[in-house]
Amino acid sequence: MSMPTEARGYESFAGHAAEFTSESEPWWPEPQRPGPKAPNVIVMLIDDLGFSDLGPFGSEIETPRIDGLADEGWVFTNYRTAPMCSPARAALLTGLNPHRAGFGFVAHIDPGYPGFSCELPEDAPTLAESLRAGGYATFMVGKWHLTLESRLHDGADRSTWPLQRGFDRYFGSMDGFTSLHHPHRLVHDNSVVDLREYPEGFFLTDELTDRAIGMIDDLRVNDPDKPFFLYYAHTSVHGPIQAKDADIEKYRGRYEAGWNALRAERFARQRARGIVPDHAELPGEAIADGDRIPVWDDLSVEERRLFARHMEVYAAAVDEIDQSVGRLLDRLDRSGERENTIVVLASDNGGTAEGGPTGTRSYFAQFGANGAMPEGWITDVPRPLEDLGGPRVFGQYPTGWARVSNTPFRSFKATTYEGGVHAPLIISWPDAPMAGGLRDQFVFVSDLAPTILELCGVPSLDQRRGRPALEMDGGSVVDVLAHPTAPGREDQYFECVGRRALVDGTWKALSTVPPTKDEGPAGGVWELYDLASDPTETEDVSADHPERVAAMAARWHAEAWRNTVFPLDDDGALFRLRPDTEEPLSAAIDLVPFRPPLERFRSAKLTVLRSFAVEVDLTTEADAAGVIVAHGDQGGGYLLALDHGAPLVAYNAYGAMHRARGAQLSPGEHRIVLRVDEHPGLRWSLTVEVDGDRAAVIDSVPMLIGMSPFTGISVGYDFGGPVDWELHEQHRSFPFRGGELHRVRYVPGERSPHDPTVLRAVGQAVLAVAD
Repeated sequence: MSMPTEARGYESFAGHAAEFTSESEPWWPEPQRPGPKAPNVIVMLIDDLGFSDLGPFGSEIETPRIDGLADEGWVFTNYRTAPMCSPARAALLTGLNPHRAGFGFVAHIDPGYPGFSCELPEDAPTLAESLRAGGYATFMVGKWHLTLESRLHDGADRSTWPLQRGFDRYFGSMDGFTSLHHPHRLVHDNSVVDLREYPEGFFLTDELTDRAIGMIDDLRVNDPDKPFFLYYAHTSVHGPIQAKDADIEKYRGRYEAGWNALRAERFARQRARGIVPDHAELPGEAIADGDRIPVWDDLSVEERRLFARHMEVYAAAVDEIDQSVGRLLDRLDRSGERENTIVVLASDNGGTAEGGPTGTRSYFAQFGANGAMPEGWITDVPRPLEDLGGPRVFGQYPTGWARVSNTPFRSFKATTYEGGVHAPLIISWPDAPMAGGLRDQFVFVSDLAPTILELCGVPSLDQRRGRPALEMDGGSVVDVLAHPTAPGREDQYFECVGRRALVDGTWKALSTVPPTKDEGPAGGVWELYDLASDPTETEDVSADHPERVAAMAARWHAEAWRNTVFPLDDDGALFRLRPDTEEPLSAAIDLVPFRPPLERFRSAKLTVLRSFAVEVDLTTEADAAGVIVAHGDQGGGYLLALDHGAPLVAYNAYGAMHRARGAQLSPGEHRIVLRVDEHPGLRWSLTVEVDGDRAAVIDSVPMLIGMSPFTGISVGYDFGGPVDWELHEQHRSFPFRGGELHRVRYVPGERSPHDPTVLRAVGQAVLAVAD
């Protein structure tokens, strides 16, 4: 890992031990009563939405309510964000640069470095905390993704959960994403929602909107005047991309012309609307990932229809976001509050190429897996076309459509090219004392918090938990709202897994890979673009300006040092290193039947990249039937049940089903053991033993890795997205009956040789500092 010579390594974790403690007493100040005309605020953040995916930015997707926000407000054509979602969310809520806010990456790592702590600093007040102190009610629905995954389980310290970071009420998914038809885990305030199964027709985008409106309704019943702040963080359109059938049907046939044609159409609309300047060029195939995108006309009829269906689902999901905007605005119109409500709508990063050249119907077969996969690994299990978008498919659209999403820019989410960081931003406030319109000034995500606070007339808290508050990196852009020619931000650094960039005025320097250890952290191969003449990064002019390149590389180094960016991840250590405080999560445990599922990460520590056993002591009657344990969903998982009194093991290999059955059990006491054993090439075998005898076997199936199984372990029923759809159609959650589950114990085996995790002994260091 590349870092300055003066930087320290993992032991720097110990110096931040105070950030990992919690206090039982509330620390926040007594709220002030806001002025009589304090505006409401709604911030809507859309996940993985590309620059051109909304109507005001050139899209063909129907977004009439968002179009209305743009017509009456401000449309920012030069807004940039972090290359990934958690860093953008941390910057939005704190006004800090992503690494200073603790999020150099998404909240699925814990290497022990301050810039990658994946927890908001204790001395960084959030926008919600400042607004609450200023007299606002504070609500949040949707994706949080700002808590270490090791602290998402029910026994964890909740000091970084939404309610402890300034929100009065919360409903949503704490994790990075989830199924929209069958969410893997929903949290209401500080507690997991105890739900046996979802009703027919459940859809998360609709539920989040219902909950948001309900929070506003509950406030207004009791206080008609108190302003509110609503942070609505959509889980859509992050993978798995899903939508409702009726909305998908609206877009049937719309994308049969292919991705190049749609990209050209969007670019033409952008030019006509002034979203991009007339001299901008659409990057050609050679520099715009043409090697990763099949030629549409060379595809078979079946391939074109499959790829078009992927985009129909994506368009429907964007359409559903627009519908949610409309429902919120209609609610405010009914109460006469729309005019005095500020709405901020943005994406957290650019569109993603996670689906690969051909897209996938097996999202978890490739998502979240670090390193090369074995030869023959299947990343797209075929499924019927009409199932795409529905609850049976965890899909992601192909790279060609992601390039359309990011029109006119090159590259994708997680890169520092404009396609990764250039995103849509709309601000609307009908009662504003200044007129809206297009704005081409540079605005960064950390500018949003100070802007909102200034518009609301609320100061940022100057301390948190008795410690002076960190100074915000962002600055208010209220002057930009008021004056079309006011200056915007001048510069900003970017970094993501060693990919670096610096925007300085109209110049942008970037490096696509980390430097070698010998070059130092400012070294490596740098590209240079003049964004004034070349806003889409089509011509690298670094050879013509070597002195400018060297100066900008050195400037990036200084900014990186100030913002705790180091160490750069040049060898994958950010993903390998974990604290030894996670080790107890892999200890054998007894699970209680019929409780909410064990949380995803906690479940994964027992099963992923290792062999394991599930030991079950039970009593059966003649009619015994139902699920004993289920872990996972339609994206991948396994299930042990009694079906007509006989043991059944079902294994969902990212959409490919495998089943094996044993003989019917006699009534009485039994011991059933499910053994899941690793074999070479990332494969498992599953064996069911009944009273010491082998009863059923599934041989050599692809191991579930990365983020799969995504739904946690449920005992006595199959929660949420079912592992086995046929059983679900017959029995729904298939609760266990006709007997009693006395004991269900998970016993993890040795870790796989494919598991690169290195547990570092930081727990003792943290305790020593705390003492």
